[in-house]
Amino acid sequence: MKKSTGYKDKKFSNARMLWEFLKGSKLFYIMTVITVMISSAADMLSPQVVSFTVDAVIGKETVNLPDAAQKLVDAVGGVEYLAENLWILALAIVAIAFVSAIMRYFFTVFYTKAAETTVLTMRNSLFTHIEHLPFSWHMKNQTGDIIQRCTSDVDMVKRFLSEQLVSIFRIVIMLVLALSFMFSMNVKLAFTALLTMPVIIAYSALFHRMIGSRFEECDENEGKLSAIVQENLTGVRVVRAFGKESYEKDKFARQNNFYCGLWEKLGTVMSAFWCSSDFISGLQVMLIIVIGAVMCTKSEMTAGQYIAFISYNSMLVWPIRQLGRMISELSKASVSVKRISYILSSETEKDKPGAIEPDMNGDIVFDHVSFAYDNCPNILNDISFEIRAGSTFGILGATGSGKSTMMYLLDRLYDLLPENGRITVGGVDISDISAKWLRSRIGMVLQEPFMFSRTLEENIGITADKAELPEIREAASIACLDETVEQFANGYDTFVGERGVTLSGGQKQRAAIARMLVGKKPIMVFDDSLSAVDTETDAKIRAALAEKTAGSTVILIAHRITTLMHADKIIVLDKGRVAEEGTHDELVAAGGLYAKIYSIQTGMLSDADSAEVK
Repeated sequence: MKKSTGYKDKKFSNARMLWEFLKGSKLFYIMTVITVMISSAADMLSPQVVSFTVDAVIGKETVNLPDAAQKLVDAVGGVEYLAENLWILALAIVAIAFVSAIMRYFFTVFYTKAAETTVLTMRNSLFTHIEHLPFSWHMKNQTGDIIQRCTSDVDMVKRFLSEQLVSIFRIVIMLVLALSFMFSMNVKLAFTALLTMPVIIAYSALFHRMIGSRFEECDENEGKLSAIVQENLTGVRVVRAFGKESYEKDKFARQNNFYCGLWEKLGTVMSAFWCSSDFISGLQVMLIIVIGAVMCTKSEMTAGQYIAFISYNSMLVWPIRQLGRMISELSKASVSVKRISYILSSETEKDKPGAIEPDMNGDIVFDHVSFAYDNCPNILNDISFEIRAGSTFGILGATGSGKSTMMYLLDRLYDLLPENGRITVGGVDISDISAKWLRSRIGMVLQEPFMFSRTLEENIGITADKAELPEIREAASIACLDETVEQFANGYDTFVGERGVTLSGGQKQRAAIARMLVGKKPIMVFDDSLSAVDTETDAKIRAALAEKTAGSTVILIAHRITTLMHADKIIVLDKGRVAEEGTHDELVAAGGLYAKIYSIQTGMLSDADSAEVK
């Protein structure tokens, strides 16, 4: 099967992936930047009004104003009029503050919408991509770790995009405006304010790498912790049944303590970073205050300019102090982006070009099929057999002989390489068939039936686009489940707990059979799906299935020979090979492995013979 390149081509950078996440929220981010620009510009005007008031209005000094500002002063009556009506200047400062407040309000609205829209896109992209990843990928990755990548890591990227990325624009705007005003007032003092910038850039780059590596380790261990919790919640009945609460608690505590220790180490590094940033920022403020005061005594700058300069320097210090948080968040976000990228760059299933949708009522042929899971020896060795269309085919074999694996290959849950044989349906190689078409026409009842946290009606009808209750009840009746459901207080509206925890093993198997029967499939696979029901119920279900599945190709996998004995053909697997093949009577008459297993199950062998077979 041809592999796709995943969500993004591998030559795309993480920045390109983030750009894809911004689809649908770019306008909100643009509006966020605009409101930030207006708010920052308004913040910059207040010190100028204060400086003008102190020097020109109160101090009666001559101040050179820009043409636009001078015209505005003349329009309200000039400096003399303002000196007699200081409330006008106070009102101007209030108006500027009001504009800034309004812009901050819209900034919060827009960046919140941008953030949530981005998260919506990220989660949809991740979920859709995960749904199309191969079955083998899911077997290699722990569920808890996947969940952690889709929750904590997504939230980390969200915070960076919605808060830190916007802060970058705000910091750039404030730096440009503040430095422009500062250089226009006093070049020497402005250069003094910039002295600390090279130092900040140097140690920020150093801490960025340290924080990033430590956070990556924390993030990976959070995934391990999530996996432990997920496994324990899923297997809580097993833990309780074997009294392993203390063992699992200690296992969790060890991982939790290790995880907390990693965060403590990271906290130590981040504390050193923030303290260094605060120290340098405080030193810079002290230098500006002292040097500025000396300049005022030497008449190198006015009192109003001094006040305004300190105000602008405070605006300059804020980005410097904020840089510490931004660096740490950037380090964390880069790790989270990499972990999310691992999922989105994983190759999804993809059909061959020109995949077809043939009739699925033909013969099924396994032609010299061999298969091995990753880093494992072959579980199937040169398997060849034919399943006639519309027949019932039985498969018998010991645990680990490859029975279920063959069905996974038939359903293309695992890829079969060309050199490892081929599987055909009606003469068409399944690798040439659309995966969606193939799977929609193969009904499978898996060895371990999975129930969703929904009602029984929803669980049974989930395989059909729209299944009505009469159709669901008919399928449940064939699976000998209808009478049992009628005894439930809520009937088919009974809510099934996580993984069907409220149902017995036999009830889950029968519900899974009913689910597969909703909407008749050309090919039906029953993978040891009657192991948890009693012999009498087994016989009833098989009799009902024989009538319901008439015309369909039925594959029965079982350890119980009574389940297989009426099949049109049976194969016996032994160590990944077809050891025997034939009807029940033929296999019993042959006196081979099938006959010995049949004798054991019917109690015809002596204890010595039974021991010999084992």
